Amino acid sequence: MAASEPFPPRPRPAPDDRLTALAAELRALPPSCGPVRLVAVDGHAGSGKTTFAGRLAAALGGAPVVHLDDLATHSELFGWTGRLREQVLEPLTAGQDAEYRVYDWTLRRFAGTARVPAAPVVLVEGVGAGRRAVRPWLARVIWMELDAASARRRGEERDGPDLAEFWAGWARAESAHFAADPSRPYAATRVDGVTGRIAPGTVGEPSTIALTCDVARI
Repeated sequence: MAASEPFPPRPRPAPDDRLTALAAELRALPPSCGPVRLVAVDGHAGSGKTTFAGRLAAALGGAPVVHLDDLATHSELFGWTGRLREQVLEPLTAGQDAEYRVYDWTLRRFAGTARVPAAPVVLVEGVGAGRRAVRPWLARVIWMELDAASARRRGEERDGPDLAEFWAGWARAESAHFAADPSRPYAATRVDGVTGRIAPGTVGEPSTIALTCDVARI
């Protein structure tokens, strides 16, 4: 190439490349919960946590995913910490597979169980996954970057009018939770809830960014 010719632009990594790189980064972290690297995927309800956690689990070769919706209940939307600790965190810390009871949102009671192998990386996804009480067991907090209003609109469109009253109550509870116990400032990785783009977070950065672009499922 002649000296006067500009160098061609370096191609940006494709989304799948970023996901593969993130999976490799997580595998390289020190264990945080016994032999397990426990990774939280947190964000507002409707921000794309479950979808992204599924993609990341696949990139990790089938990593187990703990869904906090399985541990919460109608009367205890954020009162699942004890169940998570006793049924999941303590067994994993001891190097044992875990098994937790799954709440049925239709029957309004716990019904069935879910098994969590003590794999090299285990994901825990749900609103509040990066909360203060869980962080001592976490190797990484990942935050889905989508503002509360946009996430709620997405969730309401997904769930339909029958759950409008539930969403109204949920929004109040979620707002109170994050006001008292924010997760975003502790996220070392952020994921755009619209595009799925993965970017480094800045631990300790105040929660001032609000994305207002059109919501679409990732």
